[in-house]
Amino acid sequence: MSTLADLGDLLEKAPDEPPRNGRADRVVLIVFLVVTLVVLGGSGGYVWWASAAALPAPTVTSHAPTANAGAPASLAVPSGGETLVRVDGGSEYLGPDAAQSFVASGGNEARSLASILKLITALVVLDAHPLTGPTDPGPTISYTEADTDLYDQFYVQGAVIAPMPDGLKLSLHDSLTTMLLPSAANYAVAVARWGFGSEGAYVSAARSWLSKNGLNDTRIVDATGIDPRNASTPTDLLTLAGLAQANPVIAQITGTRSAQITGVGTVYNTNDLLGTLGITGLKTGNLGDGTFNLLFTSSLDVGIGSPLKITGVRLSGETHESTDADVRGLLQSISDGFHDIPLGTVGDDVGTITTPWGSKASLVLAQTTKVRTWSDTPVTVTLDTTTPQNYADGEVVGSVVWTAGPKTTSASVKISGAIEEPTLWWRLTHPSELG
Repeated sequence: MSTLADLGDLLEKAPDEPPRNGRADRVVLIVFLVVTLVVLGGSGGYVWWASAAALPAPTVTSHAPTANAGAPASLAVPSGGETLVRVDGGSEYLGPDAAQSFVASGGNEARSLASILKLITALVVLDAHPLTGPTDPGPTISYTEADTDLYDQFYVQGAVIAPMPDGLKLSLHDSLTTMLLPSAANYAVAVARWGFGSEGAYVSAARSWLSKNGLNDTRIVDATGIDPRNASTPTDLLTLAGLAQANPVIAQITGTRSAQITGVGTVYNTNDLLGTLGITGLKTGNLGDGTFNLLFTSSLDVGIGSPLKITGVRLSGETHESTDADVRGLLQSISDGFHDIPLGTVGDDVGTITTPWGSKASLVLAQTTKVRTWSDTPVTVTLDTTTPQNYADGEVVGSVVWTAGPKTTSASVKISGAIEEPTLWWRLTHPSELG
């Protein structure tokens, strides 16, 4: 490199100054030229050194983005009566106690079972006369004249009944379907008589079955539930629901909207909520206004992977419609308690890169992120960055990690804007900052 050429370049790149007049300006110029020539002539040349010297590292500053928790869940717990709900799955969100009692109101006193008792009748009969599965029709029941007389007997009482013509023969599976779906009282007594010889013998067998299965707060006096002395607690009823759902025959029948039964006709499930909010069963019952019950199971998909397995009971509802509304509102509020929390958007600023020579760039998020969580679960944020290698636009230099309950999500951090080299003039005029 020619020293004089370097000097010429240097002078060409020097910043313009406002024109000055007088002897002082000429002195300053002469001194500058002399000093420059001296420097250029010594130690291999100052210009060469300054143009090649190491630059100070840019300064990187960063800050973790803020993340707000979601709105608290507001569970629609029914007023009046008794409600108990358990949730299996999602314990990382809802807590370990959810599997025992997630929603409880109205206490745990025994209340009239009404037709929920027919689940017990079905389970006790199947315990004595098991089917191999939901497609097994089982033994054929030949209904007697005494059985057909039950139609008139329960008709007078205003109970739910289903046709039972003289000489009717039905499989055990179809008989249970006719008992459970429309909640036919005449079929409940007839099936109990068939299974155990008499309704009284059935009651004795059922009490033993209740004791064997730990349902010690449940009392039964008949096969139908019509007698208000048939009673159970919400806790026992959730245990009963688990036993019923675990039986493939009962689960299949109670999850069916309707069935065509030869000799009987089409029978319809009294559980209007089947298929709503994941509801898969189980049984309704009532003894009039203020005694409407629903024992239910639901496989509720809330967007966290496997659906929540919910078992619940609503006792002492005012009407059939209000009881359905209570259960529907409660399940919807559980579903609504899970929500996506927005965390960051592409381009959100999380830091800056600055240099002594005035070049700047930003650190920004490379992805838009969100996390699904329950209620107002706190969200923690961590930011990790590394020293850039090239300080180039788009270079990934770290990541942000958000954690809410069991869920973790992340986004890369990248440089937005390139760090430019300083001018030769800056190098020549800032020797103390060069390496």
